[in-house]
Amino acid sequence: MAAVAGTVHRSVCPLDCPDTCAVRITVDDGRVTRLTGDPDHPVTRGFACVKTYRYPERQHHPDRLLHPLVRVGRKGEGRFARATWDEALDLVAERTREAVARFGPQSVLPFSYAGTMGLVERDHPLAFFRALGASELDWTICAATGGAGWEANYGPHKLATAPEDVPHARVVILWGIDAARSHVHLMPFVQAAKRAGAFVLHVDPYRNDTSRAADEHWQVAVGSDTAVALAMGHVILRDGLEDRDYLERYGRGVDAYRAAVGPWTPERAGEVAGIEPRRIEDVARRFAVERAAYLRIGYGMTRNEGGGNAVRAISLLPALTGAWRHRGGGGGISTSGAFALGGPRTAGRHLLRPGVRHVNQNQFGSALGELDDPPIAKLFVFNSNPAAVAPDSARVRRGLLREDLFTTVLEHFQTDTADHADVVLPATTFLEHPDVYTAYGHYHLQWADPVVPPSGEARPNTWVFRELARRLGLTDRTLSWSAEEVARELLSSGHPHLEGITLEALREARSLPLRLPSPFRPYAEGSHHPDGRIAFDPPPRVVAFEESPTEAYPLRLISPPGSHLVNTSMGNVASLLAAAGGEPRMLLHPRDAARYGVRDGERHRVVSERGAIVRRIDVSDAAREGVLVALGQWWPKLAPDGRSLNDLTSERLTDLGGGSTFGNAVVRVEPL
Repeated sequence: MAAVAGTVHRSVCPLDCPDTCAVRITVDDGRVTRLTGDPDHPVTRGFACVKTYRYPERQHHPDRLLHPLVRVGRKGEGRFARATWDEALDLVAERTREAVARFGPQSVLPFSYAGTMGLVERDHPLAFFRALGASELDWTICAATGGAGWEANYGPHKLATAPEDVPHARVVILWGIDAARSHVHLMPFVQAAKRAGAFVLHVDPYRNDTSRAADEHWQVAVGSDTAVALAMGHVILRDGLEDRDYLERYGRGVDAYRAAVGPWTPERAGEVAGIEPRRIEDVARRFAVERAAYLRIGYGMTRNEGGGNAVRAISLLPALTGAWRHRGGGGGISTSGAFALGGPRTAGRHLLRPGVRHVNQNQFGSALGELDDPPIAKLFVFNSNPAAVAPDSARVRRGLLREDLFTTVLEHFQTDTADHADVVLPATTFLEHPDVYTAYGHYHLQWADPVVPPSGEARPNTWVFRELARRLGLTDRTLSWSAEEVARELLSSGHPHLEGITLEALREARSLPLRLPSPFRPYAEGSHHPDGRIAFDPPPRVVAFEESPTEAYPLRLISPPGSHLVNTSMGNVASLLAAAGGEPRMLLHPRDAARYGVRDGERHRVVSERGAIVRRIDVSDAAREGVLVALGQWWPKLAPDGRSLNDLTSERLTDLGGGSTFGNAVVRVEPL
């Protein structure tokens, strides 16, 4: 589309973040010159985060992929020659056809995730793979464990207290989430609650901007969250502060829970977590007595062997006290379950074949190297950068280097994954295609139209898979749907939350609130389990980690969001890299630094059982003793040693949901 010089357009940030911000894009002479938050959106409220603010720099980056490329060098070398779209797609179709003929359709695997949160370009391509009969990829790398823990308590469809209600809370606990970096638009609502007299607690092994904005910070030991939450439950029940009427009406298995929390005294949990028992006592009582208590859980704290049980233990606290009944009370991990989008053909669900093979995203390296019945012979990667973000990166790289694996990557830039491709196809950004957006931090459905033409020969993901479907003779009519047709299907579920929301209305308004009951208190009358009761039984348990610190690997490694980089989506934007220190950095407590001979600001070798990387380490008590904090995720090729942080992590899975254990690795630090 032709853009008018100096025009301001409304759009939606596509990055993987709870806020799904409404943004305003200034286009001047065909170039995006400015991005700001939309002042009319009730959650975005006129400001964008430091990362998204720099998106114009990414949009017009000199390294943007503009044409299809075909490999001419060795695998992983990153040498390619320009091709036409027909040449590239014919080659991809031919190699896909060969893999299916030789090994069957399950030899084809898509690897994708949330490089865009737009449902058209993220989800609809799955219809192509389901029509083909390809292996299914389970999206477990981020939210699976938190979701499984929450839904074990409350049933399907994750819901949360609306952020607009948080100012009415009297107690706010931000547990395992650096909201100031990864849920920044929640913070004004938290600050409003604090100004009105609410007590704000941050629970996190890493002291950060969220900690400094709170009244109190508990710098707990990694993996001790379940013990602390059970101790809070112990105090509430011991002192008779539970909401007995709520539990009788809507609880299930409360007696079993009571027995489970009995041994978890504040003294015992305090010793495990490294915090004062008196503080557990005081906060537990305050949480119960105030009633309008709000508890926001982050996904970062779920990424260890006991993450699912931790979410269960923490998220039962507002049920124990009946906080869901009170305005501003309750909490959440996600609002995603309220959107209720999707007709039967969404993302090709009607094309799913019984018995199809599933591949856990966190065991991608093993899948590439070990599956043989059939092997993965044809790989498609879009909306992700698995060479950087998948666990056990060395194993992933070995798999990607297989000469008998044909890999197609749809991308904006020549990432580490694209370096391992056989064909690289230039993809459009969110500013160049239409899409529909839900959220997992608020309850507003949004639509965005393109604001500039595609750069070079870039094409949307959906266009690519539509063309491949035609070449491979796949005829289901949903494969040729436009973005508008996909959106209509998404809006066709008939759910009351979507009442009156048509594509025409959404397109005109750009952002519409879901049709939620008013007041909206999602679990004030029980759960979404068939019996309507919240499951306290089986009670959450403290999980003993298989991977724990030893003399050889004495430090626990965690990787919270950095100040300017969270994942690899914005990982080559020069201004953000400079603001983040120019190279990946880690934090280590002064006593650990003295113990292991680490000098402040120097590079050191970090070693786990799976590999070693070189990183610059800053000495700071922002890191808890015994914990090495890696700030953000960088492209491996932009790190000093060309290695990924995930060279250190394993394919070990969490207790619930088959999730990743990125916060589970144990390492040592040694001089170069």
